[in-house]
Amino acid sequence: MQFLPVISVRAARYLPSWWDIAAAALVLGLIVLFASASELLLEPLSLLKSSPVSLGIAHLPGYALRTALRMLIALSLSLAFTFTYATFAAKSARAGALLIPLLDILQSVPILGFISITVVFFLSLAPGRILGAELAAVFAIFTSQAWNMAFSFYQSLRTVPQELEEAGRLFRLNAWARFWRIEVPFAMPQLVWNMMMSMSGGWFFVVAAEAISVGHTTVALPGIGSYIAAAIAEQNLTAIWCAIATMLIVILIYDQLLFRPLVAWSTRFRFDDREDEDAPESWALTVFRRSRLIRAVATPFASLMQWTYRLSPLRVPAIRGRAAISPRSFDVIWYGLLSLLGATALWRIGQFAGPIQLREVFSAAGLGALTALRVLTLIAIASALWVPIGIYVGLRPKLAQLVQPIAQFLAAFPANLLFPLAVSVIAIWNLNPDIWLSPLMVLGTQWYILFNVIAGASMLPLELRDVGTSFRLRGWLWWRKIALPAVFPFYVTGAITASGGSWNASIVAEIASWGTRTLHAHGLGAYIADATAAGNFHRIVLGIAVMAVYVTLINRLFWRRLYEYAERRCRLS
Repeated sequence: MQFLPVISVRAARYLPSWWDIAAAALVLGLIVLFASASELLLEPLSLLKSSPVSLGIAHLPGYALRTALRMLIALSLSLAFTFTYATFAAKSARAGALLIPLLDILQSVPILGFISITVVFFLSLAPGRILGAELAAVFAIFTSQAWNMAFSFYQSLRTVPQELEEAGRLFRLNAWARFWRIEVPFAMPQLVWNMMMSMSGGWFFVVAAEAISVGHTTVALPGIGSYIAAAIAEQNLTAIWCAIATMLIVILIYDQLLFRPLVAWSTRFRFDDREDEDAPESWALTVFRRSRLIRAVATPFASLMQWTYRLSPLRVPAIRGRAAISPRSFDVIWYGLLSLLGATALWRIGQFAGPIQLREVFSAAGLGALTALRVLTLIAIASALWVPIGIYVGLRPKLAQLVQPIAQFLAAFPANLLFPLAVSVIAIWNLNPDIWLSPLMVLGTQWYILFNVIAGASMLPLELRDVGTSFRLRGWLWWRKIALPAVFPFYVTGAITASGGSWNASIVAEIASWGTRTLHAHGLGAYIADATAAGNFHRIVLGIAVMAVYVTLINRLFWRRLYEYAERRCRLS
């Protein structure tokens, strides 16, 4: 009988604990949600027309579930895109010469542009099925999330401290191990905050992604976005407020189950070796860490990763004699191919835009100048406001935990929901739409600056703070010598994506509709929106091309120079 307690203790080690049950419930619940949402993918597309989006409040939980799953799938695809695309751009100068300008252009292409060009393609992948429309919606959400994350990861890879790189060489880590043991951990805190911002950006454009209308093609997928579009069309304020409340609940769930655990987990990768008493905490992360079931599932994957770290790259024997091609000749061939590819693309664009007269081109360029003036002015105002606030919040992890869900909700707030207020105020006071519709452009994009500055301030090494304390740096001197240089690389990343996002948001913000009343602001966004509604693909391509030229020139002449300055002067090394 004296051995029974020992046997019981040993047996208890293999019994599931409460932590195991909680973790399994969370994981299995997610699987069930995916399974239930995928049931309708193979249903005929005509089902959407026979059963249009209902404004009944009872339908909102189901709509919220479908929208949340689309967001999660798009975020996963964006993360995979980030780890591949941004890595190639940062590691290879030749690849970066193509990929970074291409990323500038991609972030400048409005979501309506992607939808108008790709919706027919995705519908053709599953003819007559809802699956094709779902793919189009997920891709549209992906285009509102991926570019921000890619820019963030690219900036982190370019500013890895020299001490970490030297540690990788000292421990003889191969390229694969350096990526997962040094570069990804260093980039993770900023990437997590930009993932939150990307998720909010997806909410900002969810109306355009789920209520697809291009020419004679109209598809309204069940979701919060299409629900909001129907409520705006019917001027139903009650339905709009219910949609806002539902969206807030979904954002809070995402915050508790995904982003807050990631923020708490990413603090282990801070660039210092001191424990922070105010480090963020997460009950969900605690559940996963204490669950033996999760640990047992993760162990084989961790062992596989450890095995890959020990692999050595294939050694290619050197060829004696004269090299077949010199690096300089390879550069000439590579950049020559890029030039040929660019010339071919311009020729094809010229062929497509053949019916457009030169006067139309100059008109679109003039409208682009008006939108550029709005974007630059709004980014300057947002920077002056959110940089000091972001530094203050980022240096206080407990405060950051409180601000995090609030900022996510404000960043996710679709501009369409402010149309009733904007249209009413402008109409009552007889205001100029060219001025008073402009704030809607930066409504969702200003948060890129705040989120990146918070991420930069939260990564400020405690040793650097101690230096400021030791030298008694206070006031403007502390800001100029410590705070602003530390967050400057992160600010530039946020400002670039905020600028590109503001151009994208101009499609939504320069035309405000409430019921039968519509207000137009003069700008390139309104030009593209009108062309999309009319199904005029020639004007859509012209508007997108002009917008891409403006964004690329501004990035090349201004933001990239700040980027290079941040790499040279403001990196932690």
